[in-house]
Amino acid sequence: MLKLIERANNFKDRIAIKSDKLSYSYQTLLNKSESIAVELLAGKRDLNEQRVTFLVDPSFQYVSIQWGIWRSGGIAVPLCVNHPLESIKYVLADTDASILIYSKEYKDLIKPLIVNTNIRFIKAESFSNIFGLLPEVDILRRAMIVYTSGTTGLPKGVVSTHKNIEAQITGLTSLWEWNENDYILNVLPMHHVHGIINVLCCALWSGACCEFLPKFNPSEIFRLFKKQEINVFMAVPTIYFKLIAYWNNLPKLEKGEISSVLKKFRLMVSGSAALPLSVHEQWENISHHILLERYGMTEMGMAISNPYKGKRKPGFIGQPLEGVSIRIVNENNVPVKLDEPGEIQAKGDNVFNEYWNKPEATKEAFTSDGWFKTGDIAIINNGSYKILGRNSIDIIKSGGYKISALEIEEVLRQHSDIKDCAVIGLPDEEWGEIIGASLVSNTKDLSIDNLGNWLKEKLPRYKIPRKFILQEDLPRNIMGKVTKSELIKLFKTVL
Repeated sequence: MLKLIERANNFKDRIAIKSDKLSYSYQTLLNKSESIAVELLAGKRDLNEQRVTFLVDPSFQYVSIQWGIWRSGGIAVPLCVNHPLESIKYVLADTDASILIYSKEYKDLIKPLIVNTNIRFIKAESFSNIFGLLPEVDILRRAMIVYTSGTTGLPKGVVSTHKNIEAQITGLTSLWEWNENDYILNVLPMHHVHGIINVLCCALWSGACCEFLPKFNPSEIFRLFKKQEINVFMAVPTIYFKLIAYWNNLPKLEKGEISSVLKKFRLMVSGSAALPLSVHEQWENISHHILLERYGMTEMGMAISNPYKGKRKPGFIGQPLEGVSIRIVNENNVPVKLDEPGEIQAKGDNVFNEYWNKPEATKEAFTSDGWFKTGDIAIINNGSYKILGRNSIDIIKSGGYKISALEIEEVLRQHSDIKDCAVIGLPDEEWGEIIGASLVSNTKDLSIDNLGNWLKEKLPRYKIPRKFILQEDLPRNIMGKVTKSELIKLFKTVL
């Protein structure tokens, strides 16, 4: 039996999942996932890595299906509940999925698919309570395919083995000191490693409780916090930004009540996107917590993290997790000198197996000696890693300079009239790239000329954006990351 599932036997009577106002024990999860596995097998001894897709809201139902797929020997392929039909069709075709499990909420969405297809469609609510023999699933087998956000080109299916997943879980549960008394609220999408591994799997490995909140709602989040059961919280910067905005509009007495509750939390984490310094500072003022920033990717889970105990420096992501090797290299894959920027490359059991059916893309993702090329640029300062940006997105090459878009964004956010922003490189024949900035303003009277003069006091001239556009909001993907490829297209149309 897979170790994640085997460990559940140590916590049979404890609450594993809370969802839809109901509580489910580890024993209930074991029983339900066994029943699902038996039904998926349909008389076979082993699914032998058949791809099983599932379109289900974050819930006990989701977890029992995920475990059922694993226990039947299948590869779990979670689908994004917010994606249109065409995106779902792409994943089904790309994985050559044999089964699609869907909950009643998505019956109408997938209805056009149930025509001339060899896919077996199963209603999530139809699983009955049956038991039987299950296959022995080796840790080296493929376990899950999670699709990258696909901001450029078609999304790629990241294949992780059970060994990869176990390494990702144990690295975090050890470093962040997870234990069976922990209680985490999961507000993250469940087709992404942040929600699947960092929250759900770490909680279940530890015998802790994971409560799902399928739809983001600041009021409901704070209501649940005030029950004083939750002691661990993980979110993306956008969520913290929205929680701060909601808290700012509360009566003074309620603000104080929430702050007192948050102060008692054991751990608060931010990830999946760069955390703006302003959000970091505001959340610290509200919660009395310095958010723990960490660094990871779909392809490797978490690889670098600030310490659970010890000093956390805003803007830095900390040190490599135990069992993960990290190096910083130049364009020729040669390690750079200390304090020089370079690409993060990683090795370890946490690193993914392959891109599904994309051998060339897989080959390109690794160096000849087996290091995974993240494409992220970082620098080491006083023993801690700091992300400067993406090699292709957040690093702007202009006039011979390598410029961090994230640095300019941090400065822009300090301006009182700027609510949010995104900085990109725009192709330019003379300079290679020039800097463009998309601004979300707090006022209709923002003067670009005055902003330019203000920036001259904050940045060297070569780092000041030359092109600006104003937007009501920035384009983002499901994880809250700004889709800068969309911004580049927008600049081309409006300038």
